[in-house]
Amino acid sequence: MEISLVRHGKSKHIENTRITCLEYKHWIEKYDDSGVAEEEIYPAHTIEKVKEANIVVTSHLIRSVESAKLLHSASNVISDSIYTEIALPTISAKLPGVKLTPAIWTVITRCLWFAGYSKQCESLREVKVRAEEAAYHLIRFAHEHHTVVLVGHGFFNLFIGKELRRRGWNSYTKQSTTHWNCTPFFLSDKKDGQ
Repeated sequence: MEISLVRHGKSKHIENTRITCLEYKHWIEKYDDSGVAEEEIYPAHTIEKVKEANIVVTSHLIRSVESAKLLHSASNVISDSIYTEIALPTISAKLPGVKLTPAIWTVITRCLWFAGYSKQCESLREVKVRAEEAAYHLIRFAHEHHTVVLVGHGFFNLFIGKELRRRGWNSYTKQSTTHWNCTPFFLSDKKDGQ
């Protein structure tokens, strides 16, 4: 049995001008509503895993669904919101004149999230519970179909990978959040992986 975790491709939404924290909320919405940019070449290892998979699952977000289709247009894809990326908290403070790039706002809000601030998004604890449930679903798919690929999101895939390892699944490679990266997990000997 094998479960491969793939990060979606690069978003078409590449706007990178300095914005306020209020504008950043709208930037995230545009990012979530955008598809992915097509590449001239995709990683051969990732394409191979998607083509060999007996089942491909994605989050419900456009960038995840489109990425799966770009990697293998003939694959049957099951989309489920359980695999969606971890949302970032909203900064409601008025910070007049403070404009930062979206990348910097992302770092700031993610640090706040790790510190326990989760306004209008899941808490770290809630994400861990969702990752447990997502891993359970992927393991069930692996038991039924032998090979499964999740085309998901970099940050949430890390949480799923951690949960898979906790349940006895291993990988020969270090998990990465690089676009199009594929990390296959296999079940250790004498474990049922549940």
